[in-house]
Amino acid sequence: MLPPSSSNNFKNILVCGGSGFMGSHFVGHLYHTYPSYRVFNLDLLTYAGNNANIRDIELHKAGVPLDGQRYHFIHGDICDRGLLEELFRAHAFASVLNFAAESHVDRSIISSVDFIRTNIYGVHALMEMVRKYSIPQFIQISTDEIYGDVPDGYSHEESPIRPSNPYSASKAGADVLVQAFIRTHRVPAIIVRSSNNFGPFQYPEKLIPLAITSFLEGKKIPVHGQGQHVRSWIYVKDFCDAVDTIMHTAPRYTIWNISAGNLRTNLEVIHRIADLLGKDPKPHIEHIGDRPGADHRYAVDHAKLHRELGWAPKHNFDAALGETVRWYQMNQEWWKRIKEADTFRLHYEKQSKAQYY
Repeated sequence: MLPPSSSNNFKNILVCGGSGFMGSHFVGHLYHTYPSYRVFNLDLLTYAGNNANIRDIELHKAGVPLDGQRYHFIHGDICDRGLLEELFRAHAFASVLNFAAESHVDRSIISSVDFIRTNIYGVHALMEMVRKYSIPQFIQISTDEIYGDVPDGYSHEESPIRPSNPYSASKAGADVLVQAFIRTHRVPAIIVRSSNNFGPFQYPEKLIPLAITSFLEGKKIPVHGQGQHVRSWIYVKDFCDAVDTIMHTAPRYTIWNISAGNLRTNLEVIHRIADLLGKDPKPHIEHIGDRPGADHRYAVDHAKLHRELGWAPKHNFDAALGETVRWYQMNQEWWKRIKEADTFRLHYEKQSKAQYY
């Protein structure tokens, strides 16, 4: 365990799940944007957690010894209440952000136990610590998937929650648990519901990195159903900028949708990636059975975030997708190591055949 924080020159921020895709980008964003922040990254390093995602911070620390106090990694579980007690007792956190989650729908259909444990029990453990140690701010990273299927129009922050699978149900459970702690205990929490993120360092079982790496390997891309499912996409750098805005300007007890308004079918995304790589998509696309209870369209409205906090995305979808494709082309060692591991390979064998039972 780290010694208690002693310097008054830093503001201590705890990021849970900071070695995953979205969490690692946000850790890097905080570290490089706010020199007065000391960032603590608590991550269990399950299959999708990877400290290679934050190697730039480690390299920066090595080159700037005086910055050694500005980033700390703690290998641990948000469900470990003993560990949380030690952390919260030792460090006066100004803010706690929870990115830690099991997040892949296919995996939740096959087995939902880990999703319930991490996404609900883990959030409860964090909320208890936030309440006990009077933390000034807690931000729960939720998802647009809790709104369920949206055939027409857009989901607003007041829209009903209608999760359709064990993953989204577990995130919805955490969402309403946080709302209950807000109402009952006045815990100073904020909820963020984001649309689909994409960008560098995304675990390659997700659609965009799976498509890119499969094209590069000359392999098939499993496409659920006819590939007409519509998702709303946001570049991870825009997402981090939105969370930063919320963290520093949003009032307590509020809920915010984050979106860039980029609605695309899965086939449209795959075809665009093929164009960027100069590939013919047809030989690579393999249509497989749809997910049980599949959501056909997600669409969230971020008008409140723009209207009240002045946030707007900065990246064009096609340009950001091009940057993402180039990153996977230039960092093949990173994703090949992941795809060769049993944790990826054994699940992919089921995913590629739509085997859920």
